[in-house]
Amino acid sequence: MADAPGYCAELVRTADRDRYLAALFAPAEHRGALFALYAFNSEVARVRDVAREALPGEIRLQWWSEVLRGERRGEAAANPVAAALLAGIERYRLPPDKLTGLVAARRFDLYGEPMATLGELETYAGETASALFALAAQILAATKAEAVAEPAGRAYAIAALLGALPRHVARHQLYLPVELLDRHAVNMSDLFARRSSPGLVALLAELRGLARRHLATARERLAALPREALPAFLALAPVGPALDRLERSDAFAPAELAPWRRQWLIWRAARNPERIAG
Repeated sequence: MADAPGYCAELVRTADRDRYLAALFAPAEHRGALFALYAFNSEVARVRDVAREALPGEIRLQWWSEVLRGERRGEAAANPVAAALLAGIERYRLPPDKLTGLVAARRFDLYGEPMATLGELETYAGETASALFALAAQILAATKAEAVAEPAGRAYAIAALLGALPRHVARHQLYLPVELLDRHAVNMSDLFARRSSPGLVALLAELRGLARRHLATARERLAALPREALPAFLALAPVGPALDRLERSDAFAPAELAPWRRQWLIWRAARNPERIAG
C-alpha cells in the first residue's frame, strides 16, 4: 500500500510518542520499517482497550498471528500496518517467532487473572518490550542485541506498568505479582479499592529497584552495540527520570513526566548515547 508508511508513522506519533521521536533520529531509509514495527506493537498493545471483552480481543490477536504465519494475505495487503510490517520482515529478515511471541504475550492483557510471580512479570516484559528493542536494533544495524534488549525492555515495561497502575486497578487487572502482594502483606481488595499501605509502598519500591537494576545492566552493555543500533534504544531515556517521579508520587495518582521533558530526554540521549539509560 502506497500510504502504509505514512499511516504507520501517524499511528505511532499519536499512540507511542516516545518511540516516534526516537525513530526520527534513525536514518531515513530505516524509519518506515521502524514505524511499521512500532505501529504493529501499538495495535496489539491496545487490543484490550479496543475490544473491551476477551473473545473479540482473542480474535484480533489470532488475526495478527495468522498474518505473521503468512496466512490472510489478501487481508494483510489491505491493512496498512500489516502490509508495512510484512515488507519490513522480508527486507530485514526479522524473526517471526519474536513477533508471534509478542502477540501471544499480549493475551494476558485480555483477562482478569493476576500476574502470579515476579518471574512471570519478567517473562511478559521480555516477550513484549525487550523483543521490540531487539527487533528495532536488527532493523537499524542487522545485529543481535538481545544482551541489551532484555534488561532494557524489562526496565521499560516495569516502569510503564507502575505508571499505569491506576488504570489497571480501575478495571481490576493486576500486573503486580501475587507473589509480591503476599510477601508484603498487601490485600488485593484494598488495592482495588485504591487504599495504600506500608506494604504497598514497599512492594512498589521493590519493583522500582528491580527496574533500576535492569536499567543499569542495559547501560553497561550499550557500549558494545554498533552506533547505528543506538536509536533503537532512545525510548529508554525517560525511564530513569520516570522512576524517580513515581517514587515521589502517590501510587494511585502517579506524577507523569511532561511531554516536553520526555522529548528533551530523548533528544539529549541522541546527542550523547551515554545518557540513553542514564
